[in-house]
Amino acid sequence: MENELPRRSFLTRLGLTLSSALAIPASNLANSLKKITESTNTTMSPIISTTPLGFQWETADPFLFCVHHEDAFPKGNEVMGPDENYFKGRHMGDDFIIKDGFRMYHGKTVPGFPGHPHRGFETITVVRKGVVDHADSMGASGRYGNGDVQWMTAGKGVQHSEMFPLIHKEKVNTMELFQIWLNLPKASKMVEPHFKMLWREDIPNYENIDSKGLKTLVEVIAGKLFDKNSVPPPPNSWAAKADNEVAVWNIKMEKGASFKLPAASKGVNRTIYFYEGHNLKVASTEISKYSGIKLIPEFEVELVAMDSDTSILVLQGKPINEQVIQYGPFVMNSKEEINQAFEDYHKTQFGGWPWPKYDQVHDRALNRFAKHANGELEQRVG
Repeated sequence: MENELPRRSFLTRLGLTLSSALAIPASNLANSLKKITESTNTTMSPIISTTPLGFQWETADPFLFCVHHEDAFPKGNEVMGPDENYFKGRHMGDDFIIKDGFRMYHGKTVPGFPGHPHRGFETITVVRKGVVDHADSMGASGRYGNGDVQWMTAGKGVQHSEMFPLIHKEKVNTMELFQIWLNLPKASKMVEPHFKMLWREDIPNYENIDSKGLKTLVEVIAGKLFDKNSVPPPPNSWAAKADNEVAVWNIKMEKGASFKLPAASKGVNRTIYFYEGHNLKVASTEISKYSGIKLIPEFEVELVAMDSDTSILVLQGKPINEQVIQYGPFVMNSKEEINQAFEDYHKTQFGGWPWPKYDQVHDRALNRFAKHANGELEQRVG
């Protein structure tokens, strides 16, 4: 359900009829219209609509999907899962309803998403708290979390698993992450699969101190914000071309802080997701927590964290404007291509599964790492 905000026409706001406008000398009319335009640009609401957020968030082209996972997993057992007494009353293997503070998702021993295929789009996994263990059909693997981001181009087809190992045996294992699906244009649907790590130490942060001395910090995961450029995305991504204006920004505001979101180009889709805090003011409109707000991109928009620390996710980009046919984990441009994706997967398994288990997790003692299909190893401490 969306709340469309009213607009006012130039003539209604000025109180002019067509005949009275024609009676004004041309030079005076031009000056009058210039003043009306300037006034309208500063007073018209930048909000197109607001939508309450559910488990899956509504997105706009070029984005396909966004979900916000929050789980307070219990202490981990020897295999980095919850003790079996937590399994009672769950639909194991398809557990998406919070019970005892967490969900098992498709995991049966360790929470998470065992091996599954993708084709035709990208996944961007933004882990704010907790860790994720990655394994895929290319032989790549990794462990990342607590501020890290994994960006995977599925392209012509890949299987991967995303498991949430309960590393800590003596305390609760808190998990919070976003998974974002970014579409690929038809020309890039069948590129080679690729994954890239954006380690938290490398993600640029833009810091703003307002007139009251209050801070806003913006994690520039994709795109450019003022003088901060993100780590380059995978090479075949829609985000790889700067003129597509793809942005993924995570904004963290101190209580009472104000921050002006700069304008983007006309035709860009821009949505902000208010997911943490009590009340947010967008321009002159007060927004309640857990709302998605579609914005007119050409407007600079002031955000004010009214009475609590506040977090906002921004998804923005030039639309691809191609037909989208999605069936489960495959996103293509026609039904024939979807059918071909199923045929190819049944024949090749997109390279098979080189791991002992589909719910592959790594040794508890390992720190953050990424081992790529070409054997390149990245390691991070902590």
